[in-house]
Amino acid sequence: MRLNKFISESGKASRRGADKLIEEGRVFVNGKRAKVGSQVEPGDEVKVDGNQLFIAPRSNVYIALNKPVGITSTTEKNVKGNIVDLVNYPSRIFHIGRLDKDSEGLILLTNDGDIVNEILRSEGEHEKEYVVSVDKPITPEFLKQMSEGVKILGTTTLPCQVEQLSKFDFNIILTQGLNRQIRRMCEELGYNVYRLQRLRIMNVELGNLPMGQWRYLSKKEKAKLFDSLDYEEKEW
Repeated sequence: MRLNKFISESGKASRRGADKLIEEGRVFVNGKRAKVGSQVEPGDEVKVDGNQLFIAPRSNVYIALNKPVGITSTTEKNVKGNIVDLVNYPSRIFHIGRLDKDSEGLILLTNDGDIVNEILRSEGEHEKEYVVSVDKPITPEFLKQMSEGVKILGTTTLPCQVEQLSKFDFNIILTQGLNRQIRRMCEELGYNVYRLQRLRIMNVELGNLPMGQWRYLSKKEKAKLFDSLDYEEKEW
């Protein structure tokens, strides 16, 4: 953990205020004067003006939510229908990535900022699976173009897996996350999306989770998720 974050979570000062304390030479880690940008590990002794700081142990939470249409993926409380109010978790959590307001399905939330960074950093490496309904009969040419790549937002989308489910429905597995990617791909090919549901993020599946409800990830899900990210959960 960065030293300024540790000081902030101890309640001594804001992160900016913590940096000022460090710059003034008032912070020591394991008896040595600290520098701005320093890292601290569990068990390190942090003192400000000779007084040792502590932070309460934090239990990380990892949540799967079945987001309804109309809910916005934002932590801004002034936005009506924000995802945080929907979940109504007793402590601060934030969403990992986004699922646009017009879409529904699986989205992950956590209070573990480190894993958010890891997942977003590997955005182009992990799978996200969707089922999509469109307004016109699906053709072999449409499936071929979707799977091989479509030009949107000044680039060509990466090749992906696409499977027709019915006359108007298809399944798609992406390994990238461009803004409103599936909708833009379909529009470029002359189709409009009228339902888009995310079924899976990496190894975490929506399953039969009711609309608008959430659950904690299981130990097995967390272990596989952490392993695929080469991530080690940090407890303080």
